[in-house]
Amino acid sequence: MVREDRAQKIVAGLRKLYPDAKCELDYSSPHELLFATILSAQCTDVRVNKVAKTLFKRYKTPADYAKADPAELESIIRSCGFYRMKAQSIKEAAQALVERFGGEVPAEMEQLLTLRGVARKTANVVLGSAFGKAEGVVVDTHMKRLAYRLGLSDEQDPVKVERDLMACVPRKDWIFFSHAMVWHGRRVCKAARPACDDCALRPSCPQRGLDAD
Repeated sequence: MVREDRAQKIVAGLRKLYPDAKCELDYSSPHELLFATILSAQCTDVRVNKVAKTLFKRYKTPADYAKADPAELESIIRSCGFYRMKAQSIKEAAQALVERFGGEVPAEMEQLLTLRGVARKTANVVLGSAFGKAEGVVVDTHMKRLAYRLGLSDEQDPVKVERDLMACVPRKDWIFFSHAMVWHGRRVCKAARPACDDCALRPSCPQRGLDAD
């Protein structure tokens, strides 16, 4: 089965399984989504959402984050892991938003990528969920694992995985596909014990690397 055909069947299956798939991070503005996504690196969305309740209550605008005391910011996000690095990324990204973008999150890939702590994964999350713009496919650990298992990419580098997915998945499906694949990875096609017998995508799956993380 060629990748385009397999991708089409997988997207169709995902739409039946998860018609309401969306970003599972809580946010009420583009900058909240941006900072929550930075926090989500090597951390669960559940943990980030717990931390975000306090974080978003304490700081309301990018200017607030830009002026935040580093120690206070670190203490709030400590449980998300790598808190010093993440706090610095959030503070410097906020400063850039204030100084270069009028306090607003830019809706362009090139501009987002100039912000500290923002690579294509984070930029794609923000563009897709906050602005409804399909500029790429979100490649996190779940997407990378499923893309290989489902035969949509042979690559390990996230940029190359994204390139393969953009080539075989129609652009109109990129935003939904990004969310639905993550949902499937969390609920069914888990790293250690994928529920293959109960997987509705099994007819389209070559079941490669089932022990891969």
